[in-house]
Amino acid sequence: MIDAKGLSKDYEAVRALKEATFRIGKGEVVGLLGPNGAGKTTLMKILTGYLHPTAGEAHIDGVAVIDNPLVVQSKIGYLPENAPVYPDMVVQEYLQLMAELREIPDERRPALISAAVRHTGLQDFLVRPIGTLSKGYRQRVGLAQAILHGPRVLILDEPSSGLDPTQIIEIRKLIKELAKDSTVLLSTHILTEVEVTCERVLIINEGSLCADARLEDLQRGHAAVARIEGPADQIRRALGQMPGVEDVSRMATEGSNGNVTFRVAGGESELCPAIFDLVKSNNWRLSELRPDHQTLESVFREIVEGKVEGKAVETGRRPS
Repeated sequence: MIDAKGLSKDYEAVRALKEATFRIGKGEVVGLLGPNGAGKTTLMKILTGYLHPTAGEAHIDGVAVIDNPLVVQSKIGYLPENAPVYPDMVVQEYLQLMAELREIPDERRPALISAAVRHTGLQDFLVRPIGTLSKGYRQRVGLAQAILHGPRVLILDEPSSGLDPTQIIEIRKLIKELAKDSTVLLSTHILTEVEVTCERVLIINEGSLCADARLEDLQRGHAAVARIEGPADQIRRALGQMPGVEDVSRMATEGSNGNVTFRVAGGESELCPAIFDLVKSNNWRLSELRPDHQTLESVFREIVEGKVEGKAVETGRRPS
């Protein structure tokens, strides 16, 4: 549904986006993460046809964005960070205007507007001027216009901005419901929102796509924790000599018997079986062995701070 190849964007001497390439398939909910100024909004504006890339190309549902921006925009629901609403209009009038601009046939407008209002919980605010609404409800109005026409692709920039905890939960449920019929690209600074909503994540930093992976694979990483009884220095050297291991750190020592806990990182595959075989072959005693699962926050910080190489992994999926 979204196919980006080598997308770059220059602002005079500054390259805001550097050769971003990825594909997103039908029904996927993908989180777009990155620090402020990383290039997320630039990427989304290119995908929606609001910006022309300096280089590269993008297709939405098989349609070239550069060549057919109006056709692409008819397939997309877009919610920018600041919802595009008119404060002097009442909610119902605004949605009717959006339906007209979308060229939705007259006979379909009541049903589609009603569905968008129901999805976003705006039933009690239809005759209220948008300017009198809280930021959270203005955000809902912006989301209602984004989903009004039943888009094939939904691109959301900070959709939960300004919402209270209850509203955030409702928006998350809505995004999951919309994903049954639409592909969703979600940009947010709230990492927990990505963890509960998305199945895949793109991380962009300084204009470069640093990671493209399923969320569970990114968090799993290639690290293990092992508590081993034996000669600590010898164990550490042996662990460090295992193929692909990049780091062995000593976490704790327990008891007088030299029961030491190590964290082993690196490799291209699960480390636990290799560690088990090493311990067995040396007749050491193994008290604990488990994968070291990371939080999305820790992975994000490591990637952005450049502490981990090789995180720019691909999912291996190339959905249509």
